[in-house]
Order: sequence, then structure tokens, then C-alpha cells
Amino acid sequence: MIKRSRQREAIQKCLAGRYDHPTAEMVYMSIKDEFPNISLGTVYRNLSLLSDLGEIRKIPVSGGPDRFDGKPVPHYHFSCRKCKSVLDLELTQQEQLNELVGKNFPGIIEEHTILFTGICPNCMEAK
Repeated sequence: MIKRSRQREAIQKCLAGRYDHPTAEMVYMSIKDEFPNISLGTVYRNLSLLSDLGEIRKIPVSGGPDRFDGKPVPHYHFSCRKCKSVLDLELTQQEQLNELVGKNFPGIIEEHTILFTGICPNCMEAK
């Protein structure tokens, strides 16, 4: 069992109330007033632990820092290559992909993540 941590709980609460998929630095900036002695390293370690425990999701973004999502259920994301925002996509998880890929893979497919990239609606309007 993992020891309870007020800082970890604050990080998880911060993520639960956000939909912008913040970076570790953004999370740090959000909670440093409540925990003035917290370090960015502590935030990174706790985000990693929460991700490993399946309580949050880490979203690796090509060409940028990892983003974090307080919604741990499997779902798809979109990353804008212009403004670097990360958005949730309203698309039902395609579980049949696990089976389809598993037919040609000698291992066991347990889950998948998909990150779509392109230009978000806000950047399209700004053109």
C-alpha cells in the first residue's frame, strides 16, 4: 500500500478539475501557492506514480512535454500541431482494434492509446 500524501492528493485534484491536459510544469504552477515548498521534481514523481497506478493518464506528445489527464478511463486525444493544445475526442473506444492487431502479433494486446494530430478548430478560425 502506498502512503497517503497531501501533495499527491492536491495534484490529482488539480487534474480532476482540468480539461486542458496540463504539463507537469502547469500542474506545479497550479499547486505551488498551496504547497510553497513543493519542487517540480516532486510533481514529476507524483504524476509518474499516479500514472503507473492508473489513476491518471500520461499523454506523450511528439515534439513537446508529456501532458496529463485526470480522466483515467481509456479515450482518444487530439494534439494541435500549431498551438500544442491537447483535446479529448468524443469517440467511443474501439476495442475491436485490440483483437484486430492481436491476430498478427504474437504477444497479448491489453489496451491501446491513439493520439490524433492536426490543427484544432481555434487555429483553423485564426487563419
